[in-house]
Amino acid sequence: MTTSEPAQTATDILRSLVGRPDAEFHEGQAEAIDALVSDRSRALVVQRTGWGKSAVYFIATLLLRQRGAGPTILVSPLLALMRDQVAAAARAGVTAASLNSANTHEWESIKERLARNEIDVLLVSPERLNNPRFRDEQLPELVRRTGLLVVDEAHCISDWGHDFRPDYRRLRTLIAELPPGVPVLATTATANSRVVADVAEQLSVDAQGADANAVVTIRGPLARASLRLGALRLPDAKARLGWLLTHLDQMQGSGIIYALTVSAAEDTARLLREAGHEVLAYTGRTDPADREAAEAKLKNNEVKALVATSALGMGFDKPDLGFVIHLGAPSSPVAYYQQVGRAGRATANADVLLLPGREDPEIWHYFATASMPDDRRARAVLDALDAESGPLSTPALEALVDLRRTPLELLLKVLDVDGAVSKVQGGWRSTGLPWVYDAERYQRIAAERVAEQQSMLDYETTTGCRMEFLQRALDDPTAAPCGRCDNCTSAWYDSSVASGDQVTAEAALQRVGAVIEPRTQWPTGASERGVSVKGRIAVDERVEPGRALARLTDLGWGGTLRQLFAAGSPDEAASPALVQACARVLGEWPWSERPAAIVSMPSRRRPVLVRSIADGLSQLGRLPHLGSLDLAGGGPDGAPGGNSVYRLSSVWQRFAVGEQLSERLDALDGRPVLLVDDLVDSRWTITVAGRELRRHGAGSVLPFALALQM
Repeated sequence: MTTSEPAQTATDILRSLVGRPDAEFHEGQAEAIDALVSDRSRALVVQRTGWGKSAVYFIATLLLRQRGAGPTILVSPLLALMRDQVAAAARAGVTAASLNSANTHEWESIKERLARNEIDVLLVSPERLNNPRFRDEQLPELVRRTGLLVVDEAHCISDWGHDFRPDYRRLRTLIAELPPGVPVLATTATANSRVVADVAEQLSVDAQGADANAVVTIRGPLARASLRLGALRLPDAKARLGWLLTHLDQMQGSGIIYALTVSAAEDTARLLREAGHEVLAYTGRTDPADREAAEAKLKNNEVKALVATSALGMGFDKPDLGFVIHLGAPSSPVAYYQQVGRAGRATANADVLLLPGREDPEIWHYFATASMPDDRRARAVLDALDAESGPLSTPALEALVDLRRTPLELLLKVLDVDGAVSKVQGGWRSTGLPWVYDAERYQRIAAERVAEQQSMLDYETTTGCRMEFLQRALDDPTAAPCGRCDNCTSAWYDSSVASGDQVTAEAALQRVGAVIEPRTQWPTGASERGVSVKGRIAVDERVEPGRALARLTDLGWGGTLRQLFAAGSPDEAASPALVQACARVLGEWPWSERPAAIVSMPSRRRPVLVRSIADGLSQLGRLPHLGSLDLAGGGPDGAPGGNSVYRLSSVWQRFAVGEQLSERLDALDGRPVLLVDDLVDSRWTITVAGRELRRHGAGSVLPFALALQM
């Protein structure tokens, strides 16, 4: 600090924050605070996880507030991170509040407290910045009054960051709108040199869009001396799960087990719980209240581990977290460093082990391609908005373009940031400004992701120091051997798997059956595509809850099914083992009335496969196979993907009950029918086909499929 009094004040605040009377600043912390408070600079802090970046902005906030500055705006990406930051702020004597989707009931009170200048730090998500009401009614006054802008996890600003999050790109505009002299702080632990340069450029803009502000970059070594890294390559999912069963209780303290997909996290948590381990699943599908409770249990050491997806990521703070295990590798060293950084923040030792899977690259590819904008679909969105005089809601727009809700919302955000559309009360509207698809930019991002994926594969097989590898991936000039990892010393983990645990894991992976929830509501806007239905689906025209052998993302049968449905795979009869597994699903199905017969779907892609499953179940279950539905009007005209309106319209009136099948259904006297298909994605195919069967006398329709896409 520039004078002894502010320096002592800052130190006193630090000691209150960490609860230790002897606490001193880490190297770079005081420098960063001074840059913000004394020099009113724009600063980028790149420091390892656990270094204390939050201490910098909380202390700077209090010092600026003492000098009459307005509240700090802290842009924070995750609810878990916001909760931790509000709690940490209170320890430092900072009054903080957050605006997020989980506390809408508090928004009006927070607005009033802001007006009375009672809030020191307001935490908002990047998405909140474009909420029409907040953006138009509250944000201008906040920007005018703000004393400090903080962008946490700032690598997301960059196109080169590991998370393609368009809302972060909007921050460049917010930064440019700040009054002169308002300091800006961006913090991250995961930025290589390219990202550092990119983020610094975003921070430097002024109201004219020029790079007029110098950016102070404070970058420290990224090595984590407490972490002991390792990678254990096991032959298959059975061995990885068996290893967890054998060794989880031997891991020190409590920790996190990361999985790549929701189903893998849920299945693994269930397996471990059934074996007596205290674990909970934590995914994007977990209810917000249950997430918060799970975080609290982990922090209080009431569970051994949370089995989590990346939903438990940036900013989650448990200083004594003892271990992080990855059941499958993240797609880049940057993402991996971010997640392992949860461990060992305030302990001398913490163990980090990677258990990679052969299926990892397939999963990486799926998520990478799902998040990229598409020129054709962007044009369809713009054309639909241009054709309307007023705003269109997202559901209304969904009915006009062939995109599901999540990718549509992502695309709208991209177009919004690019200035082509605007979010207003009532939905979205076109700005009328010209828009050009930046193919070069997206190709650049895609190429970088491929390079990052290869780097992660290289990490798995490197014979060099693992911490040094991660440091070099982040362009850390201090990269050096750690002397602790399995390559610097020797394998610190036991690679054996107890025979009983191997059997338990194999049984879990052989577990069959995923529920196919029935559609109960016709999609809004179906009439836009010539389908004259709306509201609830009539009870006597619905299918019953169905079953699939497994989800494509499952650890067990999912691997077999992914190969079966891979592009270019031949259409062949199902193996006896596959048919037997399907029969087990039927044997474990808790239906109220057993089906009396089987009807198969008329597959154009895999007719041999579908017929073999139907015939196999017919023989094993002693159920007559009545035959297949017919294709009408050339059959379905849609491809996989797309939203509900388009998927429904592509199969509407495309299936028919032929004369022979109709006679056989009549003979059943209204008893249930098992409807067999290969793959269920949107569920509209089985909904429409089941409706036809119900209308031709089937008492109820029980859908069965080999695979569930969701």
